[in-house]
Amino acid sequence: MMTDFSSYPHDGKFGEFGGQYVPEILMNALETLEKNYLELRSDPTFKSDLTTLLNEYAGRPTPLYYAKNLTKKLGGPKIYLKREDFLHGGAHKINNTLGQALFAKKTGKNKIIAETGAGQHGVATAMASSLLGLNSEIFMGSDDVKRQKLNVFRMELLGATVNSVTSGSKTLKDAINEAMRKWVANVETTHYLLGSVVGPHPYPMMVRDFQKVIGDEIKSQIIEKENMLPTAILASVGGGSNSMGTFYPFIDDLDVDLFGIEPGGEGNELGKHASSILSGSDGIFHGMRSYFLQNDEGQIASTHSISAGLDYPGVGPEHAFLNKMERAKYVSISDEEALDAFIVLSRTEGIIPALEPAHAIAYAIKLSKELKKSDVIVITLSGRGDKDVDSVSSRVGINL
Repeated sequence: MMTDFSSYPHDGKFGEFGGQYVPEILMNALETLEKNYLELRSDPTFKSDLTTLLNEYAGRPTPLYYAKNLTKKLGGPKIYLKREDFLHGGAHKINNTLGQALFAKKTGKNKIIAETGAGQHGVATAMASSLLGLNSEIFMGSDDVKRQKLNVFRMELLGATVNSVTSGSKTLKDAINEAMRKWVANVETTHYLLGSVVGPHPYPMMVRDFQKVIGDEIKSQIIEKENMLPTAILASVGGGSNSMGTFYPFIDDLDVDLFGIEPGGEGNELGKHASSILSGSDGIFHGMRSYFLQNDEGQIASTHSISAGLDYPGVGPEHAFLNKMERAKYVSISDEEALDAFIVLSRTEGIIPALEPAHAIAYAIKLSKELKKSDVIVITLSGRGDKDVDSVSSRVGINL
């Protein structure tokens, strides 16, 4: 395990992972994007404007909630929930969309394009675009359109154009493909608002920076409540935005264990899950080098997760780096375990989680058996479960 993180690559270049594996036509756009972002990131006016939007529009800071009933039920360490589900739109995605939409407006772009899986990033993109007077166009896999009808309606209500993508597996990876194609043809007027810590540099760095507000708040809140840092921090990992935003401020705090929870789906067979770190291999896709689920010929494999937001065949390059350096540990949770945790949290705390963080809740139930009562676990509850009620009810029946 790497023990000295003083030389951690904060510049977005994560060893052999990351990079810019894109058509030549996009290189100038990415170079300009990085240049403008690095300038604006340290600009006091930009920082002040974004803070105002996050606080007065999105609803930051979010509470760090002591889950007393769940803690008592499990009989182990104290469990805290970082309540990103409190944010406007119901998920952590608004942190990044406000940042990137404000960035786009300040750099003269008048149109936003984005991809979405569970629909939360699409909704947050539509909200930020409407607020800032930008046009928005969202690409969403047709399978996700069917299982997330409420979010499709919300996007359209907010003024976004939603394109149903019928190619490939009809999920998030195909939505990203189509969004990138659209961006290639319209780079002069359009900003591609990527929703996770994936894609070509500088996107993984940008999204991480806009999401690290989660971990920053956790650090100050847990010290205020417990006068200590947590024993362990848990967050679900698809592409990895909520988890990277949670982990990043704790990189140097080596006594804090970081757990990324991947979607184990219906089993270990390729195509039955979306655990890219645990079961994937080094590859290049969507403009980056990272871990991906691939078949024997190196083709990107189909994936499955009950959670649309985790149903992606790869993972952000910074997560790949943290895994290789053994700074974070990655584990998987099955669909059934996530469903059970969804119900447990609903019934013990009166909080209906999204299926994405339900995976982290499920692992916390397991981990609590290994820790002491004096330990403290923090789980990032990245979104609320309204969007998942229909799919959950069809799986478990009306008489839960």
